[in-house]
Amino acid sequence: MIRPIFRMIFHLICEVMIIGRENIPKSGAYIIAINHISIIEPPFVLAFWPVAPEAVGAKDIWERKGQSLLARLYGGIQVHRGEIDKQLIESMLAVLNSGRPLLIAPEGGRSHKPGMRPAHPGVAYIVDKTCVPVLPVGVIGSTDDFLHQALRLKRPLLQMKIGKITELPPIEGKGEQRRLALKRNADLIMYKVAELLPQDYQGVYADN
Repeated sequence: MIRPIFRMIFHLICEVMIIGRENIPKSGAYIIAINHISIIEPPFVLAFWPVAPEAVGAKDIWERKGQSLLARLYGGIQVHRGEIDKQLIESMLAVLNSGRPLLIAPEGGRSHKPGMRPAHPGVAYIVDKTCVPVLPVGVIGSTDDFLHQALRLKRPLLQMKIGKITELPPIEGKGEQRRLALKRNADLIMYKVAELLPQDYQGVYADN
């Protein structure tokens, strides 16, 4: 019920451009990995995706007025930042093992301005445990002034660029070797996202 409403809202307040729809798998489990500048990207991607993916979001979203209502209605999975959360991991594994797509922002939080930050290795851990592919998605135009422009009827351009499905190399080794391999795979995901973005959005992944 929420997704069609949000599609209508986005079409009213901005110009929507979606590139690469043909790259979305017809079925099965995969991770949708996005860049994360503001609160705009998750509802934008969720609203226009062909199916309703499960989504991971920071716990504080459930404590903010307005955002909490939407998060509860959609039924997102809460992330406790800075904590090892076994329930979170089990929830994400359950989603993917049941054959559903899962939306994740590997940066772990909003950057508030264009320029990607280093990814957390958790996304690579989930991929390693489930052996699912990753679909990189770059969102352009979702800066913190997006709503300001939209409410002033300027209808800013909001773009979603969907890349090709990506299989990550297997994680091998133990200890430090495994930790570095997870970090490399998380970075590989973000380089794939960065390829879809203009240079000023790429941040630490601009040296692709």
